[in-house]
Amino acid sequence: MARSAGNRAVVVGAGLGGLASAMRLGAKGWHVTVVDRIDSPGGRGSAITKDGHRFDLGPTIITVPQVFEALWEACGHDFHKDVDLRPLDPFYEIRWPDGSVFAARQKTEDMLTEIRRLSPSDEKGYLRFLKDAHRRYVVGFEGMVAKPMHRAWETIKVLPEFALLRADRSILSLARARVKDERLRMALSFHPLFIGGDPANVTSMYALVSHLEKEYGVHYAVGGVAAMARAMEKIVRGQGGQIRYNTTADEITFNGNKADGLKLVTGEVIPADIVVSNADAGHTYSQLMRNRPKKRWTKKKLNRTRWSMGLFVWYFGTKGTRDKWKDVGHHTILSGPRYEGLLNDIFIKGHLADDMSLYVHRPSVNDPTAAPEGDDTFYALSPVPHIGHADNVDWSEMAETYKAKVLKTLEDRMLPGLSEHITTSEVFTPETFRERYLSPHGCGFSIEPRILQSAWFRPHNVSEEAEGLYLVGAGTHPGAGLPGVVSSAEVLAKLVPDVPRAPELKVAAE
Repeated sequence: MARSAGNRAVVVGAGLGGLASAMRLGAKGWHVTVVDRIDSPGGRGSAITKDGHRFDLGPTIITVPQVFEALWEACGHDFHKDVDLRPLDPFYEIRWPDGSVFAARQKTEDMLTEIRRLSPSDEKGYLRFLKDAHRRYVVGFEGMVAKPMHRAWETIKVLPEFALLRADRSILSLARARVKDERLRMALSFHPLFIGGDPANVTSMYALVSHLEKEYGVHYAVGGVAAMARAMEKIVRGQGGQIRYNTTADEITFNGNKADGLKLVTGEVIPADIVVSNADAGHTYSQLMRNRPKKRWTKKKLNRTRWSMGLFVWYFGTKGTRDKWKDVGHHTILSGPRYEGLLNDIFIKGHLADDMSLYVHRPSVNDPTAAPEGDDTFYALSPVPHIGHADNVDWSEMAETYKAKVLKTLEDRMLPGLSEHITTSEVFTPETFRERYLSPHGCGFSIEPRILQSAWFRPHNVSEEAEGLYLVGAGTHPGAGLPGVVSSAEVLAKLVPDVPRAPELKVAAE
């Protein structure tokens, strides 16, 4: 279809939410242009290659593959022909300082074996927790995730069910009510950290993640999430869409109260009939609309918003270690000596603690494309405070010191002799997230998913501030995480009409 007035869409950001939006819009007949300031697709799910090691920069696990299958199907494609998705077993392993280990698996009986090994008296409590998780899945995932929530009524009408499910309680409180072992309380409640939430404060509705893992498993895409992003890019281009990398958006343009294009930092203006922002919602309203008055998402409101934590991520490659550390699998969580206390330091006090918990990714055990033969690729991720707190960390001074602490933790607890094998490395701090992704306060996952920052309370997928402007990605409904950002594009598709088709000309018979 030719580009013409009425069918032009510009998407800001080629993250997974932006690419999924471009795919959905292309399938509806829109002529789409995507711009992104970095040089490759995927946003936080992009990758860099250094000395033969591919480092997946962000998300590493895929839950609910049905979300991606539906996206591909809407565009006339088969997800599994484009993406080599492999189930993981175990999903991940949790290790505590006392030497105890918990392997998360899909089958309930396998999980019960793990529960009995750690705390036999908590078996019944765990089964009750699974029932809690299923009930919350039905209400919170099936009932809300792919549904537009910009009308207050959509949130109001689920409040009775939220009340019955005690959505006012935190996920950690729910875990405490079901199991007694502190290690199991952590294992059942930490999942909101994957999307930037404090388990001590985000709603117990996030117990639904345990049901998602049980029902759909946890998967890994060969080539990393970046390979999936490239497959999405290919579909967008195949639909006739354009994707422009190394292209920075400066400001959304308007005709009256209607968005009508995107101005780049070069001064070029890309005209559009609708604008879709996959930039962080905070950046969209504070910078891309900096010269526009706002009714709701004012500077004052954004300053009052609670943002997700920051991330310190150390990417490193090792030489000749593929057959070393055989007990270390694809994903490992090294829990520190404190759980709730560390959460309080990160989210409430904004204090960089001396202790840490680490999420360690070793894709090379399952994916030979991640590292040279015989070598390994890793990343070690530590949740840290974002850089918007009063007691701000200067990461330009702290990064090397903190990396040394991460190295010591890894060598002492999981990877003995690691320092002798490291050949290459890269560090991302919250300052990197602010500069590379334009993330407010350098946070890792946009707005924290607290109950009063969810559904209607989040920035809406159809903007409250202007006509013709739509938002997708981690900062909008339904929220962060791969299923969340891809589902935000599904919501977008329900809000944006199909492009009208020109009526066929009928020629009268002579």
